Amino acid sequence: MDKPINPEEFYNNLKEKLQETSVWPSEYLYKFIIKSDPVKINTIECIFDNMGAVIKTIPSKNGNYTSISINVVMKNPDVVIEKYKEVGIQVEGVISL
Repeated sequence: MDKPINPEEFYNNLKEKLQETSVWPSEYLYKFIIKSDPVKINTIECIFDNMGAVIKTIPSKNGNYTSISINVVMKNPDVVIEKYKEVGIQVEGVISL
């Protein structure tokens, strides 16, 4: 059985991978899945407001969930991680991919 991933360990690994694979500033694609709720969708959109982000929302087949893809130029891996944390704090039940 897999042990749960420590969030800080996850973010440290993500930062390391981002530093190794990209030249910063760089375009980054965020992907989130949430239960379909206009308030939650709006909250995520507001987190990326005024950043030049291209945001695409796709409801699931039955409309119970919504996939949100956000393509945006980010300054460095630390800023990428800050946004993941901000979404996680402000949007209950969000799944970050």
